[in-house]
Amino acid sequence: MGSSWPGSRSLGLRKLGTETVQRLRQSIRPIDRSAPGGRLPDFLGLGVQKGGTTTLQKLLEQHPGAFLPSAKELHFFSLRFSEGEAWYSDQFSPADIAQRCGEITPYYVFHPEAPARVHALLPNAKLIVLLRDPVARALSQYFHSRRLGLESLPIEQALAAEPERLRGASECLRAADGRHKSHQEQSYLSRSRYEKQLPAWQELYPAEQLLMLRSEDLFAQPTLAWERVLQFLELPLIPLPELSAPANAGRREAASVGPELRQSLCEQLQPTYAWAAERHGLEWN
Repeated sequence: MGSSWPGSRSLGLRKLGTETVQRLRQSIRPIDRSAPGGRLPDFLGLGVQKGGTTTLQKLLEQHPGAFLPSAKELHFFSLRFSEGEAWYSDQFSPADIAQRCGEITPYYVFHPEAPARVHALLPNAKLIVLLRDPVARALSQYFHSRRLGLESLPIEQALAAEPERLRGASECLRAADGRHKSHQEQSYLSRSRYEKQLPAWQELYPAEQLLMLRSEDLFAQPTLAWERVLQFLELPLIPLPELSAPANAGRREAASVGPELRQSLCEQLQPTYAWAAERHGLEWN
């Protein structure tokens, strides 16, 4: 790995021989796939946006025992639910029978209809959530939207406009093909309110099917985070794959945000910090 990944021990999987790859796949404990219908995911990456999900995708793509569609963010349970199960299943048809199938769409954790939709189709799936420092995540999303031309307002105005922008979003999103631009693209503080999002998933899935990791640990201690992910997914342990740098990183625009605005955001997101610390032992300095 590069210097931006401290403490990692890496090995490009291109160096793994054919026999090694075959042995790894044979060592995976089989999952019961006797249910009717086509192939469906064994695991999902639920979020959060700007929390390292692209990096996680790039890493898992290099594990021979895992299959992820080449296009990240299928959005089936959020924006493409009207496509139907057959369309979704078809996205995993290239997978080897011994591979764990999964996909990562960071909008899922925030979409109000996603928990029930996911559980109805994938009650036994394993779910991964990367949780980034709430203030850092909100700022990162804002500047991400600015870079993509999705946000024209200065940051203070965008944050002030958020409640009105999101008005009526839940009603719009109940439809199988429902979309709400601001809910997806301009929901900076709302997406950082983890305590309002995760309980819906926790009510449907037992703790052993839900892995929550700090995004910061994925980058500061990538080997340990990688091993936790593989253990959770019941995949053979292999060395951390090579990445030249964290994927989909920003341009450090958040450094321009002054201390007064940061303090205001921290105060507004205090319930999130308290929930993460008290319920799950996750803290950010």
